[in-house]
This record gives sequence, C-alpha cells and structure tokens, in this order.
Amino acid sequence: MLPLNATEPIEFKLQLGAQPSHLPSHGLKLDVQNVSFWYGDKPALKDVALHIYEREVTAFIGPSGCGKSTLLRCLNRTNDDIPYARMTGTILLDGEDINDERFDPPLVRRRFGWVAQKPNPFATSVYHNVAYGPQLHGLIQTQAELDAVVEDCLRRASLWHEVKDRLTEDAMSLSVGQQQRLCIARAIATAPEVLLMDEPASALDPISTARIEELIDQLREAYAIVIITHNMQQAARVSQRVAMFYEGAVVESGDAERVLIAPRHKQTQAFLRGRFG
Repeated sequence: MLPLNATEPIEFKLQLGAQPSHLPSHGLKLDVQNVSFWYGDKPALKDVALHIYEREVTAFIGPSGCGKSTLLRCLNRTNDDIPYARMTGTILLDGEDINDERFDPPLVRRRFGWVAQKPNPFATSVYHNVAYGPQLHGLIQTQAELDAVVEDCLRRASLWHEVKDRLTEDAMSLSVGQQQRLCIARAIATAPEVLLMDEPASALDPISTARIEELIDQLREAYAIVIITHNMQQAARVSQRVAMFYEGAVVESGDAERVLIAPRHKQTQAFLRGRFG
C-alpha cells in the first residue's frame, strides 16, 4: 500500500494518554519478522513485520477479519494445534525464536498471559481462579506462598478490596467488570512477560471500561502489552504504539500519537474516519 504524499490530520479529537509515544529506554521484547500465516489455502497474514516493546502497550487496530487475532495467537503459539494451519517467518522473544524446536510450546505459552474478549472465569471460587495457574505449573511450595500470590495478583488487578471477603464465593457471582479484572489477575498469576488482550473491554459498560483502561496503564510498567481494540479513543488513551492491519498486512505502525493524529497511509486514514471497518 502506498503512503499519501502528505499527511492529513484526522478531524475528530482524540484524548491521548499520558505517554502516547515509544521511549528509547524501553527495550525490544518481541520482534515479528516477515510473518505470513495460512488456514489451509486461505492466507490470514501477509509478511507482517512489527516491534513490540517492554513496558509499553501496542494496540492492533483495523477492520474485523484483517489478521489481528491471528497474529495475537501466533505470538503465544496457540495456533499450533489448528489443523492445516501453517506459518512462515520468525517471532523473536528476547532475541530467541519462539518456534525453535528446542522450545516446549507449553513453556513458551506460559510466558504470555491471555485476556479474552468476554470475561471467562472458571466456574469455581474467586480464590481458585487465581491459584489454579501457579498450582498447575508448580510455581509455589506452601499454602502461605499461594495465599500471598492470590492476594498480590488481586491487588494488582485492582480487585482485592472488592473480593477479599468473598474469596470462597463462585466467581460467576461477580459483576461482569469484576470478572474481567479477575481474568486479568488469573493471567498474571503465572508470572508472564507479555500480556495479550483481545478486546478486553468490548463487553463492559463505560465505568468498567475506564477501570480496565486504568489497570492496563498500571500493568504496562511490568509487562509488554498487546491489545486488540476497535475503539480508537481507547487506543489513544492506553497505547504507546499502534499497528494498523488491513487484509492481513500491517500497512502502518508507529507511535500512537503519530499514527492516530497524522496517519501516512490511505487505509489508516479511511479507517479512522469510519469509511470502512
């Protein structure tokens, strides 16, 4: 896709977050190099190249079906078990190829936390939702350690004070917004390095959405975060980097402020103006 000869500022007003640009002090966490992906004979990604940095939020934007979720699943190798799917290219995590045959896929996946579009807590207690991962992976030795991990994750998910007296209750009894924050606490309980969020606030009301966005801004101090969003105001508020997807390709990427305010490619401009998507 060819860039426009001159940037054309977007008309609508965006509320940019406190840090809408990449900082050079933040190291490269994920290096996506010329990744293409097929479901059988159907191409889903085309030669995608992208940098994702530590302590920053990278927002994937673009119309539905353009490859955003496919790339998210490539990052944590959850596409591996899809019949007839295949990928070419390289994804480096801290400089190492995550698809190298020396690496056990479950151990690679544990380095990524996942938050789905709709809250999906386990049908068990609030406590067990957070405790499950550390217990499964043998990350704790004593009950006291497990209690400390559960409390710490719930605090970091801004949920502890709301559920500290309800830890034995069914997680499904929580509000939808609380359930999503519980899922975030569950995602960080296994000490991942990267958080992958697939439209984490799309099913939430505005108040719950604001709490999730505030939480994302806090969590980026400890993680590299990748978020898929169809809300451009949300992308502006929470992200430092933006990647625009179109028909399986990344047509534009860079600092959130630059991409969202002065996009260089006609597809990005048209998408931000609501002409398609």
